[in-house]
Amino acid sequence: MNKTFSLFLAASVFALTCAAKPTKDVDSLQWLKKTTDLISYQLNKAANTYTPGKNPRSVNPDGTVRLAPYKDWTTGFFPGSLWYGYQLTGDKKLADQAKRFTLALDSVRYLKDTHDLGFMLYCSYGNAYRLTADQIYLPALADGAQHLFARFNPKVGVIRSWDFEPWKFPVIIDNMMNLEYLYWAAKEFNKPAYAGAASTHATTTLKNHFRKDYSSYHVVDYDAKTGKVLRKVTHQGLTDESAWARGQAWGLYGYTMCYANSKDKAFLTHAERIASFIMNHPRMPKDKIPVWDFDVHNAMDVAQPAPRDASAAAVIASALLNLSTQVKDGKKYMDYAEEILKSLSSDTYLAKPGENGLFILKHSVGAFLYNSEIDTPLDYADYYYLEALNRYAEIKKIKL
Repeated sequence: MNKTFSLFLAASVFALTCAAKPTKDVDSLQWLKKTTDLISYQLNKAANTYTPGKNPRSVNPDGTVRLAPYKDWTTGFFPGSLWYGYQLTGDKKLADQAKRFTLALDSVRYLKDTHDLGFMLYCSYGNAYRLTADQIYLPALADGAQHLFARFNPKVGVIRSWDFEPWKFPVIIDNMMNLEYLYWAAKEFNKPAYAGAASTHATTTLKNHFRKDYSSYHVVDYDAKTGKVLRKVTHQGLTDESAWARGQAWGLYGYTMCYANSKDKAFLTHAERIASFIMNHPRMPKDKIPVWDFDVHNAMDVAQPAPRDASAAAVIASALLNLSTQVKDGKKYMDYAEEILKSLSSDTYLAKPGENGLFILKHSVGAFLYNSEIDTPLDYADYYYLEALNRYAEIKKIKL
């Protein structure tokens, strides 16, 4: 852990104690110190264990680590986690490793058959450029943004998600996350059409993806020629009409981010409505870590509980922290996000040093209905947890 940060935390705890401030503040700083110590250890160990281009994605049922090749949609999260780990701790060794793992993904820039280029390139190369301003990262980012934009259909008003059957022109709620890449690229490469496509996609999705209670469908399939909605279904949720937890998180994050980039108040209003659905849901557990789908029958069953999804919680926390800075009454969002982060940083969800396949968080769910990655660490859970911690430190004005 960065020595300056350690001294700052020690001094802050001492000052808070002497001033007889609420124990909550002291606990918060102690929690952050414990968390960053573990993060530094796990990320350094992982970077020295795994091979660039074959990044750790999750842990298989037999205890082996599932690796992600460069074409895997999750491949950008581990390099991104290294960058966020460096930002949080100041550990320069993590920056060196982050560069090594990022540049190993150069071939991603040539992919044209995926909408996940934001996850793959913006989370890795984007964070690299943000933190270093090194132009070595720009060519890949320019190519990837161009290919993502090429998937936008003006007639339908959305970016196509998948290219496989039986879908005609499918759009998943996850796609909201990749819009940040286009907003950034529009400014960086002077391509205003990119931002226009991002906002149009968000507007169309707002119209067609959400129910009256502001929960979202997972997949909306369109007619590519007319833009007509053909069906609204799920691919990973419990049922077509259920509220898949990570899907709700993607929506909250996406509309908060879209407002920050476009200043379209419709996006902000929608983000707050999604936040209300999540925060006030009767099946949200007390520790604020949702089960994999809000509508599973055993969501609140103590004897046989449904699997929790730490990845959804991490995305929700990061989104709420961002939302808290966009509105006048942001404290409620800040407080809720803080509760999530403290839960994720507890022994229940936070790994012990050297364990958990060297991932940071335990207890996430990838695709329950396909018996894939159930109650396991996930690379994107770690990524958004680290992003949330950095946002938390920034808002709390904790200087690293």
